[in-house]
Amino acid sequence: MSLLDRIQSPEDVKALAPEELPTLAEEIRARVIQTTARNGGHVGPNLGVVELTIALHRVFDTPKDRFCFDVAHQGYIHKLLTGRNDARFDKMRLSDGLSGFLSRSESEHDAFGAGHAGTALSAALGMAAARDLRGSDEHVVALCGDAAFTCGITMEALNNVTAATKRLVIILNDNKWSIAKNVGALSRYFNELITNPVYNRLNDDIESLLEKIPGGQSIIKFGSKWKRETKDFFVSSSLFETFGIRYIGPIDGHDPKQLEHYLEFAKNAEQPVLLHVLTEKGRGYDVAIKNPERFHGASPFDIETGKGAPSPAGTPQKYQDVMGETLVKLAREDRSVIGITAAMPAGTSLNLLEAALPDQFFDVGIAEEHAVLFAAGMATSGFHPVCAIYSTFLQRAYDQIIHDVALQNLPVLFCMDRAGLSPNDGATHHGLFDFAYLRCVPGVVVMAPADEDELADMMATGLAHQGPAFIRYPRGNAEGQPIKEQPALIEIGKAKRLQAGDDLDIWAIGSMVPDAERLAARLSEHGIQAGVVNARFVKPLDTELLAESAQATKCIVTMEDHVITGGLGTAVMEALQEANSPCPVERIGWPDTFVEHGSSVARLRQDNGLSAEAILERVLAAYARQASVRAESSV
Repeated sequence: MSLLDRIQSPEDVKALAPEELPTLAEEIRARVIQTTARNGGHVGPNLGVVELTIALHRVFDTPKDRFCFDVAHQGYIHKLLTGRNDARFDKMRLSDGLSGFLSRSESEHDAFGAGHAGTALSAALGMAAARDLRGSDEHVVALCGDAAFTCGITMEALNNVTAATKRLVIILNDNKWSIAKNVGALSRYFNELITNPVYNRLNDDIESLLEKIPGGQSIIKFGSKWKRETKDFFVSSSLFETFGIRYIGPIDGHDPKQLEHYLEFAKNAEQPVLLHVLTEKGRGYDVAIKNPERFHGASPFDIETGKGAPSPAGTPQKYQDVMGETLVKLAREDRSVIGITAAMPAGTSLNLLEAALPDQFFDVGIAEEHAVLFAAGMATSGFHPVCAIYSTFLQRAYDQIIHDVALQNLPVLFCMDRAGLSPNDGATHHGLFDFAYLRCVPGVVVMAPADEDELADMMATGLAHQGPAFIRYPRGNAEGQPIKEQPALIEIGKAKRLQAGDDLDIWAIGSMVPDAERLAARLSEHGIQAGVVNARFVKPLDTELLAESAQATKCIVTMEDHVITGGLGTAVMEALQEANSPCPVERIGWPDTFVEHGSSVARLRQDNGLSAEAILERVLAAYARQASVRAESSV
């Protein structure tokens, strides 16, 4: 039996001899690589924190002691060491398997669930303050990546640490990467801490130095204050000590003995301590080390080569690549067009703009709020920024959307990738709420393309519009529709009828338009003639065509890749109610719940009543009900 197979709980980790730890780390890395090669997942982040996670479980006692992992996509090792090294790990990120993130519902060892960056320090500080109020004695550890410190919320928490608690352990896991290479002043500052030999020597040796000089013992007796002030005599205090937090580092994140030594120190400290731990993203797997961005979150791959399965011949482009290529074309024609990403140049395909027109590209780090405000500032000065941000991450900048962009009617175009499902990632990454959170904002234009050619047209339309505009599009491959050489402008707020039908009209938007056309074909087999409308805009809605539709047909069906509450169906019902139209509406969309992770979009649709068969049955039942009502009213 392997060492890893013997680990059923953290107590088993503590029982290992120090000389056994390298073997355990090697077995864990092999397990992670095998699982992610099969299922996809966050390879690099997990391979980098193996020794650190082992050391944490040898020093602390979960679930009593509480770990807050920033983002929690580096929690695979934590899962393996807390009783989840079983068939569920084999199916991680798939239906009936473990989540790719931490989840309070999955294990008592998961103190806090997360999927967005920057949450760990605030959550951990809340736990520490609650502990102090309760008078209990558990330890709280916040594990923050270096990129998390570019998030405003982390800096807000840092400012509040010493005001809220006297006992907190903060791990700065420094691997120089978020998803892409870290950017900005903080990244440079962390590098200075790592490379400053004077600071590090004083940090490690100042106490032993004072013990050897006359009067040194007296200085030591004054307490912790001497450490900061004496060190400041030689070198400026660290940023963290300015906030009242004891800084220790850098620490080799792959040296078990050193890790345990400093974790024990932090555990027993009577003030908040930050350990600056240096780790290597992708450690133990050369392919991941050489390709850190691609192996941050990878699709299934061949372990030997690191390559994914090639796409079959004729596979359509990904929507994100269509967006990136179109933006390059439009930015070449208009130098006022600027691309902005929040640490996701490859994930959004803005890396194409970066390569072609670097002066028209900005990566602001994991800082969505700043990205939107930054765009707003540029928009006041003659530029037309394009913010390419995943739908789920744009939620973080909602106040900036309303207060700074929409209220001032500034020309900012938002390209919202991953709208709809991100199936393997689950609830934290699904983009199912954007129609609802945008429809209530005055003056914005919100649209979704049915195919890649329409996406290019909508980008041109959004850039021609002198106000806030939003385009949402799904993850993955487009429809295979040829893209025109020059995008065409779409009349804002105008839907497009694709086919007529006397019995009912299907109003669909975005990726559900092809499904609507297939549904209409199935309905015709049941003797029901269904029209199909590509709504294109959820705001402003084409109320003129909708009124005609309600007058001419017996029922309207709406279809959207969005939560049922507040989306296209809700907009249609509101418009019909305002027009005093009695036309009934059957809404097809995701249920009013948080959709968990699953093996595929098809599997999650099946599990949530949105398979093609389930939709057909719902529409047939709705049409039959209306036929019955009409029959009764005619008697």
